[in-house]
Amino acid sequence: MIIMGIDPGLSGAVAIYDPGTGDLTLVDMPTVEVARGGKKKNEISPQALSHQIAAGYATQAFLERVGAMPGQGVTSMFSFGRSVGIVEGILAALDVPVTIVTPQAWRKKVVVREGKDGSRERAMQLFPRQAAMFARKKDDGRADAALIAYYGSLT
Repeated sequence: MIIMGIDPGLSGAVAIYDPGTGDLTLVDMPTVEVARGGKKKNEISPQALSHQIAAGYATQAFLERVGAMPGQGVTSMFSFGRSVGIVEGILAALDVPVTIVTPQAWRKKVVVREGKDGSRERAMQLFPRQAAMFARKKDDGRADAALIAYYGSLT
């Protein structure tokens, strides 16, 4: 069984985990810069993401359920919702069964300590061979995706 964990944000990632071998592959969320209203914005690249998901040969995907953050603007929430919709659409088109999981559920089951670096720390503990992939503060999306995939292997 190959499990995919997805943190759907622009700074998120896709993790492909084989619980039988312990192999973990991490890919940052592919983005493309587009011009909107005279401003340059980053968006998820549906084509690149589709290729990554298809190449992962996952038998099950676990996608983080996300919602509005306090103080987040309407435009950024719409953009984030669009990103989640792209991920869900690609998974459906590729016939990858998906389970939506809340951050509270996977963090509790995987035993992630509180704090900004809790996910990175736990990912390094569970995946020591890939610890370098979680070394920087901005690697929290990778850590979350890996831990979501690990959560999937426990369910």
